[in-house]
Amino acid sequence: MMLSPKNLHAYPKFWPHKKGLVPAPLLPMSRKEMDELGWDCCDIIIVTGDAYVDHPSFGMAIIGRLLESQGFRVGIISQPDWHSADAFRQLGKPSLFFAVASGNMDSMVNHYTAEKRPRSDDAYTAGAMSGKRPDRATTVYTQRAKEAYKGIPVIIGGIEASLRRIAQYDHWSQTIRRSILPDSKADLLLFGNAERAVVEVAHRVAAGEDIKQITDIRGTAYMRQGIPEGWTVLDSSEIDADKSLVHPQTDPYADTSAKDKQGCGDKNNQTKPSKIDPNQGAVQV
Repeated sequence: MMLSPKNLHAYPKFWPHKKGLVPAPLLPMSRKEMDELGWDCCDIIIVTGDAYVDHPSFGMAIIGRLLESQGFRVGIISQPDWHSADAFRQLGKPSLFFAVASGNMDSMVNHYTAEKRPRSDDAYTAGAMSGKRPDRATTVYTQRAKEAYKGIPVIIGGIEASLRRIAQYDHWSQTIRRSILPDSKADLLLFGNAERAVVEVAHRVAAGEDIKQITDIRGTAYMRQGIPEGWTVLDSSEIDADKSLVHPQTDPYADTSAKDKQGCGDKNNQTKPSKIDPNQGAVQV
């Protein structure tokens, strides 16, 4: 049974202010910045393919500040070098989980035009420089985070994960790709506007709940070992097997003006001209 997340303020703060946690001027991106805040570790580390800008137009800033308001120590790894796992160790090991997103855009849309030509700039990178994130960034970042710290849960979200949570047609490879979950090896996927869901997940993981057992929150997707009891698998091609149920497609660009309009001399045109009686001021049809 899926549960609606609790009120955002229903949980007590994970690290109350009386224990020394105060809002950070900027969410830390290095061990030095963590030391200045007096943190020994981060509870949650957000990995993003965008440059870190502490503004509501950037998803990592919204999620990071929201989790901070719940009493969590949140760090940011922005546009890490994905060629090794070293960049994913720069803030140390998170006490709860990694939260990974490709950024404000799908990384493939960010990299290529509709004609599959490489873009020359990146609007979400300092100096508009291109090449600061990999193709299919969510998958790559998740795999590197798993490599950096084995056993630490990884949650994925954002537009790339949301739109690829189930099988989808991939324009870039001209194939039907499976869900991003088995490719990335992520433990949990949050789709859509996931502010409430991520707060629920964070508090439940902090309370000691195994992330693999968190399967009842709306707006989440996860891998199962088998088909749940009471569910059946339906081949989508069976739905259209009866062609009589499928409405014929109409051409939106077809010229039907000659068919729709009738000329004045058309014998089938039964419309009669109107006559005005000047004496009665009435219209006769």
